[in-house]
Formats: sequence, structure tokens, C-alpha cells
Amino acid sequence: MAVTAGKDGKAGMDPGKYVRYTAEQVEALERLYHDCPKPSSIRRQQLIRECPILSNIEPKQIKVWFQNRRCREKQRKEASRLQTVNRKLTAMNKLLMEENDRLQKQVSQLVYENGYFRQQLQNASIATTDTSCESVVTSGQHQQQNHLTARHPPRDASPAGLLSIAEETLTEFLSKATGTAVEWIQMPGMKPGPDSIGIVAISHGCTGVAARACGLVGIEPTKVAEILKDRPSWFRDCRCVDVLTAFSTGNGGTVELLYMQMYAPTTLASARDFWTLRYTSVLEDGSLVVCERSLSGTQGGPSMPPVQHFVRAEMLPSGYLIRPCEGGGSIIHIVDHMDLEPWSVPEVLRPLYESSTVLAQKMTMAALRHLRQIAQEVSCDVVLGWGRQPAALRTFSQRLGKGFNEAVNGFTDDGWSLMGNDGTDDVTILINSSPNKILGSQLASSEGFPALGGGILCAKASMLLQNVPPALLVRFLREHRSEWADSNIDAYSAAALKASPCSVPSSRIGGFGGGQVILPLAHTVEHEEFLEVIKLEGNGLTQEEALLSREMFLLQLCSGVDENAVGACAELVFAPIDASFADNAPLLPSGFRVIPLDSGVDGSSPNRTLDLASALEIGPAGTRVSGDYGGNSGNLRSVLTIAFQFTYENHLRENVASMARQYVRSVVASVQRVAMALAPSRLSSHLGPRPPPGTPEALTLARWICHSYRFHLGVELLRANCEANESVLKMLWHHSDAIICCSLKSLPVFTFANQAGLDMLETTLVALQDISLEKILDDNGRKSLCSDFAQIMQQGYAYLPAGICVSSMGRPVSYDRAIAWKVLNDEESTHCIAFMFMNWSFV
Repeated sequence: MAVTAGKDGKAGMDPGKYVRYTAEQVEALERLYHDCPKPSSIRRQQLIRECPILSNIEPKQIKVWFQNRRCREKQRKEASRLQTVNRKLTAMNKLLMEENDRLQKQVSQLVYENGYFRQQLQNASIATTDTSCESVVTSGQHQQQNHLTARHPPRDASPAGLLSIAEETLTEFLSKATGTAVEWIQMPGMKPGPDSIGIVAISHGCTGVAARACGLVGIEPTKVAEILKDRPSWFRDCRCVDVLTAFSTGNGGTVELLYMQMYAPTTLASARDFWTLRYTSVLEDGSLVVCERSLSGTQGGPSMPPVQHFVRAEMLPSGYLIRPCEGGGSIIHIVDHMDLEPWSVPEVLRPLYESSTVLAQKMTMAALRHLRQIAQEVSCDVVLGWGRQPAALRTFSQRLGKGFNEAVNGFTDDGWSLMGNDGTDDVTILINSSPNKILGSQLASSEGFPALGGGILCAKASMLLQNVPPALLVRFLREHRSEWADSNIDAYSAAALKASPCSVPSSRIGGFGGGQVILPLAHTVEHEEFLEVIKLEGNGLTQEEALLSREMFLLQLCSGVDENAVGACAELVFAPIDASFADNAPLLPSGFRVIPLDSGVDGSSPNRTLDLASALEIGPAGTRVSGDYGGNSGNLRSVLTIAFQFTYENHLRENVASMARQYVRSVVASVQRVAMALAPSRLSSHLGPRPPPGTPEALTLARWICHSYRFHLGVELLRANCEANESVLKMLWHHSDAIICCSLKSLPVFTFANQAGLDMLETTLVALQDISLEKILDDNGRKSLCSDFAQIMQQGYAYLPAGICVSSMGRPVSYDRAIAWKVLNDEESTHCIAFMFMNWSFV
């Protein structure tokens, strides 16, 4: 930029020219910009005084330089973002074009087969009495079998024989990943796009169950292969993968013989294991391939004898095709194809082993989600809840999932043995007198469980549920712990982390004396799983132990609460921890798992739990009302598995077993009661939502809210030209702004909210009782409310400025404006305070 000199020798700005800065001046300005991108006028003048090299430039021009510099920085960031989006769209376009080519090939093949079968039908109609076609078909089948026999000669366990199997596996896998060997149909609810998980498809009409996914991740191919090979790190159902033999091939590939064990999802089925060959190689175009298949008598090769308590399943040619993406990252094709031997499980559970959708959710999509999570963590320096790195929190999630699976399965090689029952088989009790086998590394590196002089006891049970969406049930169990938990049992579990264990309590459901506070820690990219700390307040076994157990903490993992995820199971797993929450803290997980047995999509509202408390309070014979939820759950079936783990002293083992057995029975009864209240058949779809017990009837409260708004502000809250049959409560419930009622107590708590209010607070109507006004407002909001409270009480209303509040999940919510007004009852006395937050959105 040009600089002109004035008569006094100082630089002056020519309005028609730019100021040209020297390299030294730009360097000085850049240093300040990195320290303070938006300096004040005082700071700019100070810069001129401190840097003589800038003394010939007007302060106004320096201000313009900083404005231009910020604009260039913004443009650079936007250009970088657009380039990233463009790379994603280009890669996605390439994937879609390949998918389109594959579908065109499949269409051509189907057209050819259709014409062929039509010709055969015409020939058959012309010569219906010709019996020679049977012999022709039979002879063709014999020729095909002879041809297959020639293609697959018996092979031994030598490297040459294994390499032959590996090459054949590679060919079959590629035909599934990019060809038409399997008829793929798009998985319901999966739409491709730059921010989607990818293109997910499931098989139609093939042997076993199969799923296929294509996606983009910002990780290099070699790193992707390394992550995917470590199957236990991302596949929660994988217990272990042992590499028994490995050798390199002449073409630079690697052949491995693997033995893999998979957990059973419920106590009603046996675990699976696999004996497979895995082949890693690089194609001519530079793509990296990892393919795998089971070794059986048909392929030849080495065999492995059956393992006790495991059912040998078959992995048909599966694997990963990983191609480098232009601009960095990888394009991934994943194929999972298995025969899980459904004949070996009870008939009611066979949908779990015959559903490609379940396989896609549990394995195929889990791999893509894990890669996306790793890519996000690598791309930016993320520090999540309590100052923990993402890898540390991910380890906690893995330990919780693995510990719960170990409890559900109870493998004998981990030291578990069956304990005698009390005459009924509804609850299974397992004991582990050698907990070092499952907690060895944790006990060796931690000061936890100091009183573990006996062992670990697990009480577990499974039950079939009807017409209850798994996501809805698990979300309720998470939000309303008091409906099923016993504070005495929680205190007993927490005491295992302390130096002095407490006595064995008696089970007492409903004795949850304190509240719970949910402290978010981390969540996955798509929020399908989140880790949190639960703080249980004010719980103690006795008055003497109240001080010891006043505050208890649980580390909790919740997943599968998205009701639109087809085939996904929902879990709530938790373990007691102490306040220190060390990385090596020992975990003894317990929890719930609800697995859908039908693949239908539940269309119920996510806030169906709003009337549950009143349904539980009134009972089956009472009259209940509910919101207009829409949708129909149909005949949903799911299997619920419960497993609770406890420590015990040797001399108290029988007492702990009796307590655990009774506690699980009480929990089962509570869950059944909850499930009955949640079932859509128990809810009416004609009236509006009912507030929790202890507040006025919903219709009366709605009338008070609207009448008070009109009385204080002189305008109608709801539209006047409404239909005659549309109730005031229903209009209030569906109002676009968040309307929330707050009690007039020393600690104001919420008593009612409409649908928008529940969405803003990320809670349900029943859970409002656990949320106080102070918890959701920030400092500015609290100060503003305190200053305007007198006006609200005297004038009847007040306008609150724009601000930020916090949802029950800890997410900040911005709003443009808020109105607070007194809600008057029929006697014209103040019943509560109503708030209406306008144009709110999550930040």
C-alpha cells in the first residue's frame, strides 16, 4: 500500500492510494495480531509508541489493517472449510458413482435373468409333456458340482494351501464389496451425505446375515487397517482375538490364523467363537485389503476342535477395502457376512441371529463410528469432561462394556461358578472366588476394593418385554433411578471402595433417599453413546454411615437411546467409583441391556415418559391421560437382561447372595411395572399430558397460565381462531416457544413445561421435579432475574433480556428474549411463576 509524506515530513494518507507497509512493519503488526486479533484504540496507540517503526502510520490506518487481517483470516478459514467439504463431496460422489455402477450391473443381471426365466416358462408351456428337462437339469447340476470340485481341490495347512484359500477369500470379498455377489438393499433410515456415517446396506436373500458399508474417514489407510484389526477395541461383543499363526507371502501380504470369541448378548443364549484365516494385502491400484473367512472342512486347511460353552459360528468372506482419498484420509468399504447358527438358540431369540440389520448396527456401523471418533480426536486437541483426554474416557467406556459382558456370560475360565438357587430359577447367581482373573490388573494398580477378602458375586436374569421400545425404557431407567434402585444397595456397593465395609443391607426398592445429578463426560460423534458420572446425594445405610456415604458416585455408560435407530440395542451400565476417579480405578459394572427382537421402527414420541409417574402412581385400574404422541409401536418384542455385581466377604457370602437375589427380583418387578406404564396400549391418545403428582390438574393449570398472561400483558398467549375441539392444554403443549412453570419455594423447581420446554431442557415432565431454576440459569441470568423479581411480583410480569441457560444435559441454550409472569389461581393468589423463552436454540 502506498504512503505519502506531508509537509511536516510525517506520513499522511492519500485518499486515492493504499498504504504500503514495509516487511518490518508487517512483522510487528503480525506479532500483535497473534497476541490480540482485535486490539482496542488504547492498545493500538501503545503499539505505535512501543514500535518506532510504526510511528509514521496513522492509528486509523492501523485499525483498518487489523480489520483487513481479520477478514483475511476469516476468508482463509472459510476457504479451508469449503475445501474440506469439497473433498468430502468429491469422495462421496465417487462412492455414489461406484454404487450406481454396481446397481446398473445388478439391474443388467436381473434383466438378463428375467428374460431367461421368461424364455424357460414359454418353452415349458409349449412342451409340458417333455420330461427330458429334468434329466438336463440334473446333468447340469452334476457338471456344476464337478466344476466346483475342480475349482476347490482339498488343501492342506501348508503356506501354499493357506495362500490359495486367502486368494480365493480376497476374490469373493471384493465381489461383495464392489460387485454383485450379494444383493444389497439400503438400510432403513440411512441417507448418504458429507456428514453421514456413510452408505449402509444389508443383504437380501443370501446365506446367513450380511451388511455392507462405505464411508470416508480422515485417517490414512495403514492406520485404518491397524485400528480395524484390533477388533476388541471397537466391537463390544468381541471378547478376544488370538493370532495363532502368521506368515508373510511373496506378494508382500500377510496370512494369519485367528481364534475369536464373541460374547452372548443375553443369558438365554450361548457365546460364539470363530476359527478364521485373515489375509492382508495391497492391490495393484494401491488399495489396502484385509479380508477374512472361517476355516472349515469345505475349504480345507487346519482345523480347531470345539471349545466348551461356545457355539462355532461361520464367517463367510468378509473384510475391509481401504483406498487412499485425494487430499488425505481414506475411502472404506466394509463387508460383514456371518452364519451365526441360529438353530442353537431358543426360537424367540432367533431374530437376533437372523437379522442383517442387527449385524449392521452392532458390527459394521460400529467400525465406521469408531473410525470417525478417532479421526475427530486426531484432527483437534480435545479435552473432555474433568480434564480427561478422549482416549482415557474411551478406555473407561470399553472397560464398562467388557465388564458387563463378562458378568452376563460368566465364563468358567474367568473363575465363575454357579451357586445353588433357593428353589426358583428366575435369578441366576454366579460367584467368582478368584477375582484376580477379571480384576487382576485393576487390583494390582489401584487402591480400590481394599476389603475384597472374599470374591465377586453376580446376580442376573433375563425377561421378555412386549410393546416397549428399548430406547424409551433405558432412557426412563436412566432419568428416574428412584423408580427401581435402592439407596441401601448403592451405599453397600460404594462401601466396597472404602476402607471399612458396611453390613449387608436388606433390599428396599423406593428407598432412594436423595437425588441424582448427571455430570456429562463424553459422547460419540453421533451421540449414540455417552459417558457420564452420576452423583448420588444424601444416601446412607444408617445414621452412623450417613457421613461415610453422603455422596456416592457412579460411572455410567448409556447407549442406544435413539428411537429411530433400527435394530440397535439399548444399554445402561454403571459402576461405583470414588471421588478421586483415577484412570486405574477398579470397575465392577452392573446394568441393563434391552435388545429388540423385531426390526420395526418405533414412531413414538421421545417424551412419552411425561405421564409415567402418574401412570405408576394410579395403577392399572386408574384413569390415565397422555399426550397426542402419534405413531404406533405395533407389537414390539424385546429381551431385557439384568446383571448386578457385588463384592462379598467369605463369611457373608450367603447373606450377600440372598440380598442380591431379592434385589434383582425387586428390580425385575419394578421394570415390569415401568414397562406396563410405557406400553402404548396403556396410554390414551386423545387428551393432553398430565403433570406429575402434587401439581394441579393439567387443564386447570393451562387455563391459569393463559388467563394470567392475558391479565398481566393484555394480549392472548394462544391464537384466538382455534378449532372448537382443540383444547387449551393441547395448544399450550404444542406452542413453539418454551413455556416452563416454576414453584415459589426457597429453592425454585420446575413443575410443568410444554413440549418445547422439555426439548430445551432435554428432559421429561416427570424429571422436571429434579431440576431447579438456579441450575439452568447462568450468572447473568440469575442476576437479571433477581433484579426483576420484585417487578414480577408487583407488576405481574417482566421482560428478561437475551441470554444463555443450560439444559439438564449440560448443553448451553441461547434465547432471544424471555417473559416471566405470575400465574394466578381462581382465588387470584399467586400459584407459580411462568417463563416463556423465545427463539431458543442449542449453542
